[in-house]
Amino acid sequence: MLDKRSFDSLGGANHGWLNAKHHFSFASYYDPKRMGWGALRVWNDDVIQSQTGFPPHPHDSMEIITYVRTGAISHRDSMGNSGRTGAGDVQVMSAGSGIRHSEYNLEDEDTTLFQIWIMPEIQGGEPRWDAKQFPKGERADAWDILASGYDSDDGALFIRAKARVLGASLSAGKSLTYTPAPGRHQYLVVNTGKARVGDIVLYARDGLAIKDEAEILITADEDSELIMTDTL
Repeated sequence: MLDKRSFDSLGGANHGWLNAKHHFSFASYYDPKRMGWGALRVWNDDVIQSQTGFPPHPHDSMEIITYVRTGAISHRDSMGNSGRTGAGDVQVMSAGSGIRHSEYNLEDEDTTLFQIWIMPEIQGGEPRWDAKQFPKGERADAWDILASGYDSDDGALFIRAKARVLGASLSAGKSLTYTPAPGRHQYLVVNTGKARVGDIVLYARDGLAIKDEAEILITADEDSELIMTDTL
């Protein structure tokens, strides 16, 4: 099963300081056909204006992964964590039993990011936050596991879900495969560039919901950056 969700078809809202596009139902955007994909509940494509951001607000029982596309985001939370995550890098927050946090763009330019929410396997637990740099050169024409709930995925940020968030930088004309376990859900977004899965062409910020494919073959028509989730 392959279901393309072009960027132009996404719901969303422009709040001035925040221009958000939603791959799945979120806030005031509701589409009963787009309520999530397996354990993936949210994939937001956010543009945050300089010197603005999300003031302190609560979350619980959700794994929230932020992939910064351009600029940087600065995090603070009620557990005392703080940090700045720059372009190409990732932060994760396990909301657990409850946490308050803020996310601000303190840069002199817009920040763009993907905000990915994955439902945890177990509710509650102590909240946690972590961030890590992921040099793009280390994922040249290969998958790099950015976040994972599997202990075997060394170097990945930990999340409380049997899921993975992967990234790859794919050169024009190159192909990359992914072999999922049966019964799982993949969601692929082209961050930059242009790529194909079978006869489906994906442009920058398009999404592709995938299920029950024995092997996923992605070919880059242009230099492309890929982000993909693999969840139950």
